[in-house]
Amino acid sequence: MKKLVLLLALAIVGFMSFTSKPAPTTFKVDASKSTFKWTGKKVTGSHWGYIKFTEGSVMLEKGALVGGAFTIDMNSMDCQDLQAGKGAEKLVGHLKADDFFGTDKFPTASLKIKSTSPKGNNMFDVKADLTIKGITEEITFPATIAVAGGALTATANFNVDRTKFGIKYGSGSFFENLGDKAISNDFQVEINLAAAADVAAAPAPASKKVTPKKAGKPAPKKATGTGK
Repeated sequence: MKKLVLLLALAIVGFMSFTSKPAPTTFKVDASKSTFKWTGKKVTGSHWGYIKFTEGSVMLEKGALVGGAFTIDMNSMDCQDLQAGKGAEKLVGHLKADDFFGTDKFPTASLKIKSTSPKGNNMFDVKADLTIKGITEEITFPATIAVAGGALTATANFNVDRTKFGIKYGSGSFFENLGDKAISNDFQVEINLAAAADVAAAPAPASKKVTPKKAGKPAPKKATGTGK
């Protein structure tokens, strides 16, 4: 009987520990303070610019990265190394065309974190699904995350093979005799995130259960008679 009671007590404690596990903290990305930089390379040089985030969130649990999802506005793409009127519009227009990202049909790209492995010193190896032009591919990359006073900053730097997303224009892997017109299969991505704890997403504190007090027995009435 004592063993049964002990097992029951342990089961209750284990259940309470499981149900009281805190939910991950969600940090909402501030698109105005975050940057997504792209760099494309070719035989004769390179070009770079920015694409804006539409929205995004990062989830931490006990200081560890456990999830996140981001949406990128492909139509916001620009080119920073060429001046307006001197090739910038032509380059960006070609990148938005079907030869490359086809932004009319695919106005957004997305990145969804699947799993992470902590490496120490706020660094993580991240496995995520990247979707471009409706095609999803798994990628891995290193990321660094820091949190202070409810604010989160994160950085990541990695390469993406555009041919895995059906973007083969100018690729030496698919076309011969390109000469100095060949374009690298990989483009570089540099991400700098700024995010703040999402108060709206935080779990509400558990309300205390109020047990109504039992009504006491009424006091006996005093005799009002005038009897002796």
